[in-house]
Amino acid sequence: QVQLVESGGGLVQPGGSLRLSCAGARSIFSFYHGGWYRQAPGKERELVASITTGGSTDYADSVKGRFTVSRDNAKNTMYLQISSLKPEDTAVYYCNVLVGEVGDFTPSKDWGQGTQVTVSS
Repeated sequence: QVQLVESGGGLVQPGGSLRLSCAGARSIFSFYHGGWYRQAPGKERELVASITTGGSTDYADSVKGRFTVSRDNAKNTMYLQISSLKPEDTAVYYCNVLVGEVGDFTPSKDWGQGTQVTVSS
């Protein structure tokens, strides 16, 4: 069972920034690719950023240039730096481990509680 805990969300004004954290256990991100998803009200959960065990990153077109995914294997933590936030970025953000390859990732079946990001003036 994969256990990940998301944190760092909050209320931010348009144009603002946040850093989300995803804490795992036992060097999980050394062995698995990692991904950040988000789910806005009334919409399906979507993958917005991924990072492979080799450090390669990929982003959804809607967040390219604004979001940056990284990880610290020593801390068993993955991060998502989100900048230039827009109201349409409002969503619950989740992290998960991924299997597969870029463009064809599958998340584990285990999801955490997520962290709410609300962008509003």
